[in-house]
Amino acid sequence: MRWFEAVRLAFRTIRAQKLKSFFSLVGVLIGVTFLIAVVSIVTGMNRYMEDRFANGLIGLNTFLLRQRPNFTSGNVPEDVWRGWMRRPRITYGDADFVRERVRTPVTYAKFCSDRVGVSYGSKTAKDMDLVGTEPSYFKIKDYKLVAGRPFTVQEVRAGMPVVVIGQAVAEKLLVGVDPIGKDVRIGGLPYRIIGLVEPQGSLFGLSLDKFAIIPYTAPGRRMICPINVLDHLMIQADNPALMVTAMGEVEAAMRTRRHLKPGDENNFHLETSASALEGWKKVSKILITFLPMLVSISLIVGGIVIMNIMLMAVAERTREIGIRKALGARRRDILAQFVVESATLSALGALMGIGTGIVLAFVVRAVTPLPAAIAPWSIVLGVTVGVLVGVVAGVYPANRASKLDPIVALRAE
Repeated sequence: MRWFEAVRLAFRTIRAQKLKSFFSLVGVLIGVTFLIAVVSIVTGMNRYMEDRFANGLIGLNTFLLRQRPNFTSGNVPEDVWRGWMRRPRITYGDADFVRERVRTPVTYAKFCSDRVGVSYGSKTAKDMDLVGTEPSYFKIKDYKLVAGRPFTVQEVRAGMPVVVIGQAVAEKLLVGVDPIGKDVRIGGLPYRIIGLVEPQGSLFGLSLDKFAIIPYTAPGRRMICPINVLDHLMIQADNPALMVTAMGEVEAAMRTRRHLKPGDENNFHLETSASALEGWKKVSKILITFLPMLVSISLIVGGIVIMNIMLMAVAERTREIGIRKALGARRRDILAQFVVESATLSALGALMGIGTGIVLAFVVRAVTPLPAAIAPWSIVLGVTVGVLVGVVAGVYPANRASKLDPIVALRAE
């Protein structure tokens, strides 16, 4: 029997027995639905973490010169933590030393921050992220201003009390008011608003617009880091290759600065977006490995249901099988008919599952902070799994049907 003829007969049987066929493919449909949904959500989370989390927190092609790691995965032993805390802080002198010795073209920004309140009149925006930095910070973070301007190098040198604010600060303190030129108070000190950054959205439901950016030399530096001390030095290259080169040069410069011998460990840390993603990658690997394994339970159940339905079909169509054999159908023709019918049922369930899985993934993205992105390979996997489940489930019933004696089959009622 030709395969397309077997498929045509399979679809004719499915149309003739709609309810039975539907219950046959429900298990596969559910299994593939959750397979596609889980893979889509994990894939979306991977992209989200790379684009929004890591690059958003650190910056594209950017690394940080820090005292210790800011992002860690797993439990850090207490002795390791104490060793990190004993390291020297990153100073203005360290930053200037690195700038003088790194030959790779990069952009630098000194950085320190803390959570403070920002006041305007009788209103106060609490728990805002106060950042002390340089004008290059806006380029590294790719901040676009919807009003005003960033502060200048001259204002940094003079320690001018100027501030660029995020949308959350403006919405909390200056609703319906042009913020440019207004004076706010930070730590009791007056600051003139000179710029407003465009909305940055949110990360896992948390606003990324709750910040105020001032020159690191401004009077408010006493609230965010001690004199001559930085949280870190931000360093951005034009591409990943230059970033790796720059990291090597910064490491060499800092080891020279700290008088470290060849066998000594670094008493500073270089952090990239990969460091921020390290913990998530472990979680992602677990999810992408074990969740589909749980989904496979549904596929196994679906395969068992299809097998039972096909066994019932063999029993119901015994006389039909006898007639076909009497008319010259070979054993492999009967075998192909039932295997193809089982595979067609399962593949149809898989296709329906792919559609419902995609819909479920985008519903999750619409109503929750979780992102979703369809991975093409998951669709191919869903169809392949569907066909394989059908083939495996149909082999035993098909083999049983193909072995029927035509004379005995013709006597069946």
